[in-house]
Amino acid sequence: MNLADPASLGLDSARLDRIGAFLDERYVTTGRLPGVDLLVAREGQAVYRHTSGSARADGTPMAADSIFRIASMTKPLTAVAFMMLVEEGRIALDDPVTKVVPEFANLGVYTGGGGEMDFFPARPAPAMRMVDLLTHMSGLTYGLQNRTNVDAAYRKGRLDGHPSLPGNDHFIAELAKLPLEFEPGQGWNYSVGSDVLGVIVARLSGMSLGEFFAKHLFAPLGMVDTAFSCPSDKAHRLTDAFAYRKGEAPPLFDSAIKSSTLRDARFESGGGGLLSTTADYHRFCQMLVNGGAVDGVRILSPKTLQLMTANHLPGGADLTQVSRSLFSEAYNAGAGFGLGFGVTIDPARALVPGSVGEFYWGGVFSTAFMVDPVEKLHMVFMTQLYPSFVYPIRRQLKTLIYSALTTSRA
Repeated sequence: MNLADPASLGLDSARLDRIGAFLDERYVTTGRLPGVDLLVAREGQAVYRHTSGSARADGTPMAADSIFRIASMTKPLTAVAFMMLVEEGRIALDDPVTKVVPEFANLGVYTGGGGEMDFFPARPAPAMRMVDLLTHMSGLTYGLQNRTNVDAAYRKGRLDGHPSLPGNDHFIAELAKLPLEFEPGQGWNYSVGSDVLGVIVARLSGMSLGEFFAKHLFAPLGMVDTAFSCPSDKAHRLTDAFAYRKGEAPPLFDSAIKSSTLRDARFESGGGGLLSTTADYHRFCQMLVNGGAVDGVRILSPKTLQLMTANHLPGGADLTQVSRSLFSEAYNAGAGFGLGFGVTIDPARALVPGSVGEFYWGGVFSTAFMVDPVEKLHMVFMTQLYPSFVYPIRRQLKTLIYSALTTSRA
């Protein structure tokens, strides 16, 4: 990948170089992270790239074309796919989810009590809208939240988007047996809402989610290495995934040579199933920072993207006011939520440099991206350490990247 001259785009090359030194000294050489791959771009042009460390436990070097499990960085792609269908008039944000998922017609709201799979909802749930899935205000949850009996039932049913699920219809049928944690629109809870959206995209389009992605997103954008599984001719590029263990070197979490990602997924998780590369996700971010188009290929209109990256939390609230989640990929202070993206609404409350309107997300293996439409700046960061909340690396990277700006458009 050719890099543009940082100075020509308002960035200090010496300050950019501090980022790689920081990553190596703080994380890679200390063994906290096995390896890293970082790309920084402005006006869609890559200006800085740092790749170091190991891709696998056997010492295979991290490479510019290494393939990573991007987990919840799948969610923004699913949101974009859904909004493409909105733009075509096939569905609307205020449509009830039951328009496409009739199995949800009799959902109830959990009011406490019950055992692992036995619940006693006190009342029917009000209608869930499509927008509630995009904003994580649907009342759905994740088993990994580890707070309630509803979460426990998700874990028992492997409903957190597990690729071994028998398929879309099974996933929806099992979800429909369980109550919501709260009435749709009455709270924010990081959830399988994006997986339900993936099913909706598949049902509306008449293709699998993977086929829709490949035809309408990956091929137009030139995302040649992004998919729900890793083909055999690319298996040598797949990274190992590691798990955090306090005071010890990270043990293997998912070995590349034995990974289930080498096989076709039975369930294509719109919330967390994709594999990708730094270069591919850079292409996605180029489209986003350019207002929905790149290299003459338009994916979304600028107005649709503006709607997606506005704060949709009630009354302009941030996540500290409405979130019920034990875990998500966002820091809550100063952060709102849009249609598939976390959104910075107050950098002063977040206590990290940034712009109002910056949007972002990450994955549970510590990957992350952010797009700043004000400064025309974006970043893609890849590594493979589970879980993502162990180190404050995303905030540190933001601080280092913004400190390299020499010109601001704010």
